[in-house]
Amino acid sequence: MKKNLIRLSVVAALTTSSFASDINKEMLNQIQALKAQIEALEKKVAEQEVKQQTQTSAVTTVDEKRIEKIEKKLDTVSNTATAAKIQSGNDNLKWDVDFRTQVDNIQYKHADGSKSENNALLTNRLWLGMAYKADDNSSFHGKLSYNKAFGDTANHSQSNTNPGYANFDWVTNENATDNTIKLKEAYWLYTQEKLFGSDIPWAASVGRRPSTDGLPINIRNDQQANSPLSHVVDVEFDGFSIKFDTDTLTGLTGSWLKICGGRGLTNAVPRFDMFKPAYSTDDDKNVNVDMLGFIAVPYDDGQYSVHFNYAHAWNLIGFDKTSYDGFMGAYQNYVTTATNYKTGGATLTDLNNSAFAMNMAAPSFKDVGDIDFATILFKTEGIGDGISDYLDNTTAFASFAMSKTNPNNIPGGMLGSTDSETGTSVWLGVNAPCPLTPDIAKIGFEWNKGSKYWRSMTYGEDTYAGSKIATRGQAWEVYRNQQLTKSLTWGVSYVFMDYDYTGSNSFFGADGTPVAISDADGSAVAEAQDVRTYIRYKF
Repeated sequence: MKKNLIRLSVVAALTTSSFASDINKEMLNQIQALKAQIEALEKKVAEQEVKQQTQTSAVTTVDEKRIEKIEKKLDTVSNTATAAKIQSGNDNLKWDVDFRTQVDNIQYKHADGSKSENNALLTNRLWLGMAYKADDNSSFHGKLSYNKAFGDTANHSQSNTNPGYANFDWVTNENATDNTIKLKEAYWLYTQEKLFGSDIPWAASVGRRPSTDGLPINIRNDQQANSPLSHVVDVEFDGFSIKFDTDTLTGLTGSWLKICGGRGLTNAVPRFDMFKPAYSTDDDKNVNVDMLGFIAVPYDDGQYSVHFNYAHAWNLIGFDKTSYDGFMGAYQNYVTTATNYKTGGATLTDLNNSAFAMNMAAPSFKDVGDIDFATILFKTEGIGDGISDYLDNTTAFASFAMSKTNPNNIPGGMLGSTDSETGTSVWLGVNAPCPLTPDIAKIGFEWNKGSKYWRSMTYGEDTYAGSKIATRGQAWEVYRNQQLTKSLTWGVSYVFMDYDYTGSNSFFGADGTPVAISDADGSAVAEAQDVRTYIRYKF
């Protein structure tokens, strides 16, 4: 009888769920009819049990067989209903929304003392996350993105934010551009509790992986950490990952290892090319840009944790010194001609000719060499043990990172040097309850310092004034995030970057040559600051 009651509970749940759509009305009617039959037969069985002492149990046996037959039919209908539900996607593909409206006040100070600014850069950023769990072991995850400057459109004749490298694949969703919706993430995830029979849970994933906003930049951004560690890598990437939980193997609390790899640039002839076979290797272009590395957490007890990240990238892109210097000379000539044109010292023909010469001198990417990245990070979620509620809710971290180049034999090598150069960076941060409103707001302070040849791959950092983590010099940030409602947050931050050398946000060739600000061209950025505030809605 308990089995029948469970059946009735399932039926009742089905009939009141969102699954009761038009496409399933006929199926629901069948379930309702079967439910009524079961209830009538159970009532009859109960009456028969009262009379069992004086009557034969034959009728009861017959009725129970009828109930069993109806239950089998109910199973068939339920299975059919489940299959229909999966096919229609009803209540299976789960969506989440992250929508942010932000205003940035951006100020730059150049080496010659001049300034550039944008007093109010207005942007809307929308993330549409999706997930579907097909079974206990496999799932799909995706994210659509829209990052738009107010008033910008996909029409390039009306767009101020599309030119240049704004749509470069590593950062296509982090730049404020037009009103197009793009794919930020799309990958499948497979998990298992045992590895070849051993008690080692593991997971594998392939696709456009969540490789921006990793630890510890996620703390400031008030969101869950992705991978890898954001001190060295914070870009969008297509690739794979394999993760192993190793605490039972090593005996180290919370330990795990993840192997990650991917391709950041593909060499292939476009389809329908007039002269070369489709998708064959193009010898006139740069070879594939690949990356392989690992993330390891040897210890994580929920409060204290240690994180390592190592990666090697092949065939990185940049400009060789000859073509870069030629372009910069043509650019300076154009700037001088434009200034003279405004004062009557040059004709319109002179201006057009200098612009044409500059465009013709534009350099193309070259394969400049390989690079190694390494990071070690210490994090504590709560300072001490029960000292105070305030310290219990405080998060702090310290991270050290380094980069090491391996240049090819081309003019200028990597970062302006034909020798292998090592760069280092230190990053410290703390996030704590706001003393005035500790229950609903957090405040934070971060500081980082990078050396002369420091080179990170953090082009996807959530910023409109350049990556603070890439700074060759010092950067400070102070911020406050407050929960307004269950789904609505408000944040404000101030970032200041004081550059010691040029090239902090460059690629990997001669364009990344570190020149002391005191010796740099007058147009070089010496200082940058960004004051921003936003309203963010998440559900």
